[in-house]
Amino acid sequence: MAGNRRPLAAVLAANVVSISGNALTGMGVPWFVLQSTGSAGKAGVVAFCTMLPVVLSAVVGGPVIDRVGRRRVGVASDLVCGVVVGAVPVLESAGVLRFWMLCGLMAVTGLCHAPGETARGVLLPTLAESAGMPLGRAAAWYDGASRCAGMIGSAVGGVLIALLGAQNVLLLDAATFAVSASLLAFGLRGVAEAQPRKRHGPALPRAYRRELRVGYRYVLATPLLLGICLMTLVTKGLDQGWSVVLLPVHVREHWGGSTDLGLLNALFSVSALTGALVYGSVAGRFRRWPVFTVAFLVGGMPRFLVAACTGTAAPLAVTMAIEGLAFGVLNPILATVVYETVPDELRSRVLSVTTASVLVVTPLGGLAAGFFVDSAGLFSTMLVAGCVYLLATLSPAVFPSWRQMDGPGPSEGGSKSRVPLEAEPGAV
Repeated sequence: MAGNRRPLAAVLAANVVSISGNALTGMGVPWFVLQSTGSAGKAGVVAFCTMLPVVLSAVVGGPVIDRVGRRRVGVASDLVCGVVVGAVPVLESAGVLRFWMLCGLMAVTGLCHAPGETARGVLLPTLAESAGMPLGRAAAWYDGASRCAGMIGSAVGGVLIALLGAQNVLLLDAATFAVSASLLAFGLRGVAEAQPRKRHGPALPRAYRRELRVGYRYVLATPLLLGICLMTLVTKGLDQGWSVVLLPVHVREHWGGSTDLGLLNALFSVSALTGALVYGSVAGRFRRWPVFTVAFLVGGMPRFLVAACTGTAAPLAVTMAIEGLAFGVLNPILATVVYETVPDELRSRVLSVTTASVLVVTPLGGLAAGFFVDSAGLFSTMLVAGCVYLLATLSPAVFPSWRQMDGPGPSEGGSKSRVPLEAEPGAV
């Protein structure tokens, strides 16, 4: 099967399609809430209802992915999300959509999001090997596909919201989920690692809990993975508050149009895509730790400070373009480190744990940002969020465990675990 790039291409294409639709939803839903209620707090509530189920499903989803099969989970996730997202404009057209219904529907999409994303992501090392591509380059292409999707969705999202209305844009999102499910269903046929894993004995709750504990013990036994989880836990929460509350409110107050919001997001996505692709072409030439540390410092705090201190478009646009370039290298580095550290038989469970750990604060990000904007004002909230972000991004420069990102040698390949053996399944 060497040199077979069809499965990798199918997963990359599925990501582009589905994440483009998600970008439409990510813009359409907050803007719809702001237009209909005028409340940043309610926009935060919707973001909370969307993200909390993501965390819950990530917490317990790893063993389910292995038992059901990565291909089946990916397809089912897209199909369910497509039906639920499509229900929003249908209910709106019927005149029966209520705020609590919107929160509930977004919660269902969140519940299916994490298992589907994890199921696709854990296949990357296998698909890269099948395609004859170095893992670092495949990770950069995988992240670049996601960035490209965000660029496409953001570029057209603001215009479509202005022309069609926020709720009708969700119909396009429903269609993208259907296309993504089809790509995964046909593209991953015959990939052994995408099929259900055979287990010895019945699938009892006790066996399920044992499999679940393996992932958590593995992360706790690996200082680098634990550090990644703790730092990104904080930054993801702040990023969520920025994207669903702080930036939309800033644009509405100072510029006034959803098109401006779409152009800003598209600019960031273009820069991040460029950063990911450039890193993919030079991934083996530089040490990961210093590149990651500098990129996170550049890409974190500045946008909060610039947005707080200026109401004009140019400074924030330049800042977000620079930050996009920096952020473009982060995910490929993190993905390569995790894939090299965690063996294939544990990836579904460990990646579910890292996803859950990273996202555990994310639902509170939008909720807290909306609350603080309503109570303390946008300026103060921006400054506090920026300071917290700076403190979090200093951790790779302070704690020695982060230097393990470069591994024992310069090789891009290899997937042998570097964690203690007691974290292996047989020790549970």
